Amino acid sequence: MALAAYGTPSWLPELREAVRATGDGGFTVAPIDLDSLAKRRRADEEWSGEHADLAASVQARLQEVLLELARWLHARTGDRDLTMAGGVALNCVANSYLAEHGPFERIWVQPAAGDAGTALGAALHVARALGDRVAPLPTAALGRGWTDEELAAWLTTARVPYERPADLAEEVAEVIAADGVVAWFQGRSEYGPRALGHRSLLANAGRAENLERLNDVKGREQFRPVAPMVLGERAAAVFDGPLPSPYMLFTHRVRPAWRQRIPAVVHVDGSARIQTVERADEPLLARLLEAVERRTGLPVVVNTSLNTAGRPMVDDPRDALECFGAAPVDALALGPLLVRRAALFRQ
Repeated sequence: MALAAYGTPSWLPELREAVRATGDGGFTVAPIDLDSLAKRRRADEEWSGEHADLAASVQARLQEVLLELARWLHARTGDRDLTMAGGVALNCVANSYLAEHGPFERIWVQPAAGDAGTALGAALHVARALGDRVAPLPTAALGRGWTDEELAAWLTTARVPYERPADLAEEVAEVIAADGVVAWFQGRSEYGPRALGHRSLLANAGRAENLERLNDVKGREQFRPVAPMVLGERAAAVFDGPLPSPYMLFTHRVRPAWRQRIPAVVHVDGSARIQTVERADEPLLARLLEAVERRTGLPVVVNTSLNTAGRPMVDDPRDALECFGAAPVDALALGPLLVRRAALFRQ
């Protein structure tokens, strides 16, 4: 997805020959010699223009085939809504393409839309068949959580100095406004691969350098973007695309007036993969976004997953402390408690 924005779909004719919709809801893929289209890249090699062109070609053909399949399905069912899961449903660029060009009025992608997440659909199907009332998924915060007392006990055991500020959102906003990076550990962990404000690294969207800074922390290629988090009520003023977008599974065009103001979250093609935050669902995050805007004039905060290179996303307090100790992060908000790196190293 990300690399495709740097290239042109020069291999699209070849991929159209190889990947075809069958007209009955399926598709076929003929053998493709990818090595003949772009030189195979070793892990220690940089990507080049030919890699970007191949990525752009694959992305374009994926979108075309998905659109054909969606039109077939709509013609068969007449449904207004399309729900998606599976690994391809994590392709937020393709999801937005379907939303803009496809026949369905609404598209919903569940937050754990990888291959493992398809088990959710099977479980819901069986539950409904057995007579249970299957309700819409209210949140992605379905993982483990800890009480404030348990979190304090972790810090005490680790002999990590902490404070309990009267207003955590205001204190964290001060760190972000001063261009600090904050490890944000709140409530139950997210279901799925996206950090949605429960296990996140937060930073100032107004500093272009923060993109490279966070990719270095996470050991990722520099072409990979980081995501903006924004209040749902403010999103349409800054971004153009499917709203709301609570699970970070669509891309949006950043409105021209904002591109220079929030450079850390604007991809090379002027897009961003946003997360919208609703006050009723995430009151602490909402107050943090407001506090940051009062200080910076920006309604957007960088939000990327709380982990470092080669490590899975943080889940429990031990993970959070290990990540904080190993990464150049300025503060850790662990529930209502705040750990500052400066205080940690004054001991």
